[in-house]
Amino acid sequence: MRTLLRPCAASLLLLVLAAGALAQPTRIDVVTPLAPDLAAFGPQAVGVRTITAVDRQRPDVLRAKEGEPTPRYDRRFVLEVWYPASLAPGQAPGGTYKTVSRDPSVAVTLRGRAVRDASIVGAGGPFPLVILSHGYPGSRYLLSHLGENLASKGFVVVSIDHADSTYDDQQAFASTLYNRPFDQLFVLDEMARLGAAGSGSFLAGRLDATRTGIVGYSMGGYGLINVIGGGYSETSQTMRGAPPNRLLAARAASNAAYRASIDPRVKAAIAIGPWGMQAGLWDAAGLAGIRTPVLFVAGSVDDISGYARGVRAMFEGAVNADRYLLTFVNANHNAAAPHEAPAETLDATGRAVVGFTQHADPVWDSVRMNNILQHFATAYFDRHLKGDQGRQAYFDVLPKGSEAVYAVDRDGVPQPAHTYWKGFKRGTAVGLILEHLPPGPDGR
Repeated sequence: MRTLLRPCAASLLLLVLAAGALAQPTRIDVVTPLAPDLAAFGPQAVGVRTITAVDRQRPDVLRAKEGEPTPRYDRRFVLEVWYPASLAPGQAPGGTYKTVSRDPSVAVTLRGRAVRDASIVGAGGPFPLVILSHGYPGSRYLLSHLGENLASKGFVVVSIDHADSTYDDQQAFASTLYNRPFDQLFVLDEMARLGAAGSGSFLAGRLDATRTGIVGYSMGGYGLINVIGGGYSETSQTMRGAPPNRLLAARAASNAAYRASIDPRVKAAIAIGPWGMQAGLWDAAGLAGIRTPVLFVAGSVDDISGYARGVRAMFEGAVNADRYLLTFVNANHNAAAPHEAPAETLDATGRAVVGFTQHADPVWDSVRMNNILQHFATAYFDRHLKGDQGRQAYFDVLPKGSEAVYAVDRDGVPQPAHTYWKGFKRGTAVGLILEHLPPGPDGR
């Protein structure tokens, strides 16, 4: 005789099953069937290591007082480094990352493909460098999906825990305003040091920092824009919340020393929802200083960085750079960058708790956006850091994905009417816009 569970027992069982499902680590290496071609992982196994670094005698914004000498301190960094790896016989790919959510009391476990402390691959290289810079607040794992993905394709990727700007040490915003570009440049110098022959690091001779790309999300994008030549406006130096003693003047557009200091090792940049334009950090003169190729990425309804007066205005204003703007139509500030919301940000009934909204978008699926970013980041950095001219075809598309025509025969051969975005499956470019402006008068 079949026994039926009583309603209360059935409900309890469902809750237990749901809790068990939520206890599984959130994967950062998912590539969905709808993903564009270049989102697929590359041929290399992936290793990961955590390293630390110290920038001596950095101006201490948090202790600085108006009209007084700015104190200095040693600014410490925790960095996550992904790289092409050589696994030992029988060593399986995969591992976990232990971190926290937006509520630092909530522990989070992520799972990916990287193997902790694996040997770096001996063949090929030296490999280009990609720097990842998170938002305010965030963590070095926020873009970990991109770190693993690019490492499998022959890049060394380093992601920064920005002091005073992580989930568990968030401090006054002035510190982030001042430190972001300096953090990115310090990490570039540190990785170049470690990659030099004879450094004693596992990266010695395996890393070419003269071919560097930077990916910055939100405040990471803010720092990136300044690193590649977007000098701050005069008004930003005394805006509400700005560091005291006009400290932003060191990297202002009006400062000749700053303009002369733009680092030529940075060959390309991807700015995802970069913050600051809508707050007056840049004007026309500042944006005109950008000459590094840059791919802007944004949601069309971004209510943090702004779209028309924010990211799009930056895209249009960088008149001396070759630049693209990839727009996720109706996405908000979380477009593309953050990995999927951790399982720990849902309760046993599947309802969102603190931290969920740091990752999710009301319209777009996060994993699908991650895959689209992985696709374009691969093409962009292959093009600019490895010199693969064939990757340009992934950008030579009709601007509106909804207007592209998918026309292939049964064997998958494109027909004359085919204008669909290269690498995208039927229907999957809908909701995306990719625009291009060249440097010079035609790019205004």
